[in-house]
Amino acid sequence: MNGNEHDRDTLLATAVRLRVEGRAEEARRLLLALSTARPADAEVAYQTAWVHDVLGLEAEAVPFYERSLRGTGLSEEARRGALLGLGSTYRVLGRYDRAVEVLSGGVEEFPDDGALRTFLAMALFNTGEHDASARLLLELLAATSEDPSVRQYRSAIEHYARDLCATV
Repeated sequence: MNGNEHDRDTLLATAVRLRVEGRAEEARRLLLALSTARPADAEVAYQTAWVHDVLGLEAEAVPFYERSLRGTGLSEEARRGALLGLGSTYRVLGRYDRAVEVLSGGVEEFPDDGALRTFLAMALFNTGEHDASARLLLELLAATSEDPSVRQYRSAIEHYARDLCATV
């Protein structure tokens, strides 16, 4: 690893540590400088987006999320986080159709990710797709709940999730 890569890794680790410690504004300043120096670095863009979200600067986070997803080199975990972050951020900004688009793509790419499916359900609700939203949440509940009473009725919940208008 050359000196520049070492510096990048050290600065990125410092910024993440600062964010985790609740020093998000310091992390933001460091990440903005790092992002300017390394505009094609997907991981730097992702961390920069994340810190903007932490600070409630959702509109400023969007271009960094988009840059991170266009780039290469994100780990699977970071890619999931970037898809979730961007979709959630679009939803918070009232860009519901775009949120559904991003989160649907995330669910296609990571079908077992319950968080992506949950945020997609919220975005679907915001677009007026109430049946699709409830269906997604019921399927997730049936598949993941450890509640004994939910598990007892799992097949019925799955059945009604497929057809919310069905009756006994």
